[in-house]
Amino acid sequence: MAGHIRDSLIRMDRVCKAYGDHRILFDISMDVGEREFLTILGPSGCGKTTILRLLGGFETPSSGEIFLDSRPLSGVPAYRRPINTVFQKYSLFSHLNVFENIAFGLRIKKLPREEILRKVGRMLELVNLRGYENRLVNSLSGGQQQRIAIARALVCEPRVLLLDEPLGALDLYLRKEMQIELKNMQTSLGITFIYVTHDQEEALTMSDKVVVMNSGRIQQMGTPEDIYNEPTNVFTSRFIGESNIFDGVMPRDLLVSFGGREHVCVDRGFSPMQEVHVVIRPEDVRVCEPGRGTLRGEVLSSVFKGVHYEMMLKEGDRVWMIHNTKNHPVGTEVGIYFGPEDIHIMKRGEGE
Repeated sequence: MAGHIRDSLIRMDRVCKAYGDHRILFDISMDVGEREFLTILGPSGCGKTTILRLLGGFETPSSGEIFLDSRPLSGVPAYRRPINTVFQKYSLFSHLNVFENIAFGLRIKKLPREEILRKVGRMLELVNLRGYENRLVNSLSGGQQQRIAIARALVCEPRVLLLDEPLGALDLYLRKEMQIELKNMQTSLGITFIYVTHDQEEALTMSDKVVVMNSGRIQQMGTPEDIYNEPTNVFTSRFIGESNIFDGVMPRDLLVSFGGREHVCVDRGFSPMQEVHVVIRPEDVRVCEPGRGTLRGEVLSSVFKGVHYEMMLKEGDRVWMIHNTKNHPVGTEVGIYFGPEDIHIMKRGEGE
């Protein structure tokens, strides 16, 4: 899907937002491509929703500028922006049936009856609710109500759809189902989606590009693969999945020292003996016989997680997290090994 993304549609240039002395956003700069599925990911209170409100025209930047098609959006009210929003609370009209909920924006625009019928019909097909036109929304499930909210936002054909944690109220099965449906909708309609979530799996599953935020600042931007496999700071490596993070030094390029041993790695561009963080994902650590591993240690705990066992291993003064398909009882001594490509090096002090 990423191969079909066009040039930048939205650009945020050093955008800040403050309420009095309390600053929410610090110098936010990013580009959103046309037909791109971009996810803003971060913990509660990091500024994700504030970005959506600025894009939608519900808030004004304290400084900086937002551009749409290279034109500044300052002074353009929300109702004149080709941008619609789906909130976590769907805010459907309980006194209206499904058809009228979806048609609401079209009736405000006073479109002809035939056009309303056609556009609403297309949306009902898109969200798999054909035949539900006359049902009251309160009689439907949470997943169905969410589809109606999306259809209502899409029926007016916005160029950008903002989604503020719209799956948060659904159970796990429905949430995973709707992740796939949302991605398929975005692909078929060719509309830019900007999606806010604190769910790492959701972001990695659905997105062309992920923006990781913390405390009002962007920590990293990139493809889901880049964000997961090549985190640029400690916050991102800890927030996106699990990580083993140790202090080390780089004697030279392609060689890192930690835990009293030197290990070949694939990173370069560091000064001799530069202090670094060494990051190794739990799934990249393999377990073997004690005498055959790069390192050896004692199993402190082992918990079955469904597809793997999550083991904690004490090695020297370090504790490792390891994901392994075979269980090893507590107290067992095992060896562990990892390859140069499993080691990721980050400069000390970034995003700590």
